[in-house]
Amino acid sequence: MVFRKLMAAFGAGVEVDTVLQNSHVRPGEVLRGQVNFRGGGSDYKVEGIFIDFTAVVEVESGDNEYKSNYSFLRQQITGPFHLAAGAPQSAPFEIQVPWETPISAIGGHPLRGMKLGVSTELALAGALDKGDLDPLFVNPLPAQDNLLSALDRMGFRFKKADLERGTLHGSQMPFFQEIEYYAGGEYQRHFNELELTFIAGPQSMGVILEADKRGGFASSGHDSYSHFTVHYNDHPGQVEQSLRGGLQAMAQKRGWF
Repeated sequence: MVFRKLMAAFGAGVEVDTVLQNSHVRPGEVLRGQVNFRGGGSDYKVEGIFIDFTAVVEVESGDNEYKSNYSFLRQQITGPFHLAAGAPQSAPFEIQVPWETPISAIGGHPLRGMKLGVSTELALAGALDKGDLDPLFVNPLPAQDNLLSALDRMGFRFKKADLERGTLHGSQMPFFQEIEYYAGGEYQRHFNELELTFIAGPQSMGVILEADKRGGFASSGHDSYSHFTVHYNDHPGQVEQSLRGGLQAMAQKRGWF
């Protein structure tokens, strides 16, 4: 449970607290919580309360990189209402976590490089006041967990994860996640590093692999790509077989020189 005092809107003394019942969720699950708020010294008309899902995204601009907050879901949980001076009220909410929400925790532990959160917005007196982020920890779907475990067994070592601005084919998100690994095991002689991206849906997910391929005699290193689909009812052995097929296809591709 997360309980944080978010804001006092416009000096009005309107206090808003958000309680998340399950800050650890998976894509497609329902996030439940309650917004508790109390009026200040005067009566106010509240035009609405909104819950905003936000991610910190890396943005490239020319030769520079910077981080920016991107909203990827905004849901209104109340309409207009009258907030009497000093009166306590609450608004429960249930919001489905988008299937494409990036992973921000594995095994219950935060994933290095990722920052996701939920903020509460209060529309008061014609203005909007957004509070700080309550951390949201999104754990992998079982199929994603199977694939990540297979990479571990193959000797790949986790490097970092981040979000890049841009929309991939088949995706609805304004950004995409890259989970980066150092190559290991039998693939060390083919790749330097591997980047993994998921495009998840209700029944299946697309998996995109990008490998930084080692150079060879009379050729330089280059990036190689592979894509395959995993269905959520696939056996873990099928998932690993699809992964090995994608890695082997990239390892066999020859670069132009």
